[in-house]
Amino acid sequence: MNRTWTAGLAIGLALGASAMTGAAPKAAAPPPAARYLDRSDGADWPGYGRTFGEQHYSPLAQIDRNSASRLGLVSTYDLDQINSATQPIAVDGIVYFGAGFSIVHAVDARTGKLLWRYDPKAAKKSGPGLRIGWGSRGITSWNGKIYTGTHDGRLIALDAKTGKELWSAQTFDPQNPWYISGAPRIFDGKVVVGFGSDIGKIRGYVTAYDAETGKQAWRFYTVPGNPAVDTDETTRLAAASWAGEWWKYGGGGAVWNAMSYDPDLGLLYLGTGNGWPWNRKLRSAGQGDNLFLSSIVAVDAKTGAYRWHYQVDPGDSWDYNSAMDIELADLTIGGVHRKVLMTAPKNGHLYVIDRQTGQFVSAKPYEKVSWGSVDPVTGAPKRHPDAFFENGKSFELWPSSAGAHSWPPMSFSPATNLVYIPAIHMGFVVSDPPDLFSLNPEAGYIAGATVAVGIAPGHVPAGSLVAWDPVAQKQVWRVEYPTPANGGVMATAGGLVFQGTVDGKFRGYDAATGKLVWSFDTGTPILAPPISYSVGGRQYVSILTGLGTTMAAWGPMIEKYGVDPATQKRRLLTFALGGKAKLPTTKATPRPFPADPDFRPDSAQANRGMGVYLSHCVLCHGAAVISATHAPDLRRSPVPLSADAFTAVVRDGVLKDNGMAGFGDLSPAQLEDIRHYIRTAAHDARAPEGKGK
Repeated sequence: MNRTWTAGLAIGLALGASAMTGAAPKAAAPPPAARYLDRSDGADWPGYGRTFGEQHYSPLAQIDRNSASRLGLVSTYDLDQINSATQPIAVDGIVYFGAGFSIVHAVDARTGKLLWRYDPKAAKKSGPGLRIGWGSRGITSWNGKIYTGTHDGRLIALDAKTGKELWSAQTFDPQNPWYISGAPRIFDGKVVVGFGSDIGKIRGYVTAYDAETGKQAWRFYTVPGNPAVDTDETTRLAAASWAGEWWKYGGGGAVWNAMSYDPDLGLLYLGTGNGWPWNRKLRSAGQGDNLFLSSIVAVDAKTGAYRWHYQVDPGDSWDYNSAMDIELADLTIGGVHRKVLMTAPKNGHLYVIDRQTGQFVSAKPYEKVSWGSVDPVTGAPKRHPDAFFENGKSFELWPSSAGAHSWPPMSFSPATNLVYIPAIHMGFVVSDPPDLFSLNPEAGYIAGATVAVGIAPGHVPAGSLVAWDPVAQKQVWRVEYPTPANGGVMATAGGLVFQGTVDGKFRGYDAATGKLVWSFDTGTPILAPPISYSVGGRQYVSILTGLGTTMAAWGPMIEKYGVDPATQKRRLLTFALGGKAKLPTTKATPRPFPADPDFRPDSAQANRGMGVYLSHCVLCHGAAVISATHAPDLRRSPVPLSADAFTAVVRDGVLKDNGMAGFGDLSPAQLEDIRHYIRTAAHDARAPEGKGK
């Protein structure tokens, strides 16, 4: 047991119940590790999941089932119209968050006053990775510093008091089509970060840096490289589980979101991504488990050396990544006390794994599943015979490639011993695209283009908040929602579960029963997870409103909620008991569809344009050209009415600094086809039977 952790535990226990009882926090700040312990007092929310164990749980209880009715707004802070689907952190009464392209803000929790703002100019410095504009989903803190990852691959340390840049490390070549969207994680003076990508080839890795200097400490690759060239540990361990010349495609395995840390065991747990490209027939000749894709991998936190793995989805061909949050807990299972980790990845099961050894403990589906089941003894998947859609067949896949759970985190409450999952109910029909083997591995196409997908017929996608017993592996309660686009979750010692939803409601539920005990209408859709912390003995709850780009493709599903990215406010909202502040009145007033009187739709050209749009534009601007995020609704834009203006924006990248990448690889014919498709969508929306009139 290292000294830092021991000292942190002692101080964390000494601080004990100060926030629970409402006593003012002590003046002397605890060592940085003490704030991150699962046993810490909850006065701060210093990192993404609050603690090393990533439980997304607050031990504060001032706001509880009985007092929640007195919960009111304390302060607001308005953002620019940027991606705001990001979790804040809170340290010493200051709320920090990175919104848009990693623009870090420091805001006084009690007043909503901006203290400083740092803009790394990431859009301007990004290469082809700008084509996927996810933005920042979280930041972290340590020893008076704030750490953020940028879209162009920098890991930056800032002075927490002033926002001054202290150091910057380039984690990948910014000319690669990659980006950092997930929160960096920190432990024992090291800050670790991964990255993601949805276009172009990628070989995933995570890198640890010295938190004080930015010097690289170690790097761990999540998939093997070319065995004839690469001699790293992963290539030696995992290459035999691949076939063909996978390294020409990169392989995938990005660690873009999930990480957690056990200070007792000295292990860092990584949730790895899907294969690149999705379709195993293309990337690995249709063969092999493809380690360490779609896995939980434990590495030595000091050295980055491999310790164990559990592969959730061997040979993944459905984008069933395991990048959803990994939460640590100590549970009594079958009369035995066990140190476990829990995760609810895309494939619809809640997994419990022994975090010391990687041994499978249990898994059961919390959502509809058609791909197969999990062997209750070995933990190996038992696949439906048609799940890999062989020989030209299609397969109705449940959950869809969007997953039964996406990146908005679940939470675990040690008070109830339940996990609370923001679940998605949606199925896809999947098959090989007709041009599968003609796709160029060097081209910048979207990875999902290697699998043809469509929403399962006769099905309306929906969502729910699921309370699940991880010991008994059964549902305790469920709240149904009419849409899959719902936010991350936080549980508290006050017996509450908080979640925001796409209809703009921020709700508090009874953690034991699912009964609604509090609700606040924010006027704007919510995807980000909330946090709780205390200042001067008063418990606060903060959340950011607004949707992120990850919801873009779901525009048609949530259009009915009046989502209008151009006019709806993104805000940091902070609540406490007795809060009396009023939410500024705003009304979404969508821009009209521009007049285009001489336009005549051509179905053949529109269909060609739709194909190019789906492979290049949909992840930001939305399915059916219906935007649900900060990216403009192109049906309402005047730009597509002018061929010259459209070419300047889309091909030449004149708006690159605003986050709109240039697509220089598109031909004049493709540009004109996309433009025609957009104008057709606007034409249909203007029609009397259209929904957008």
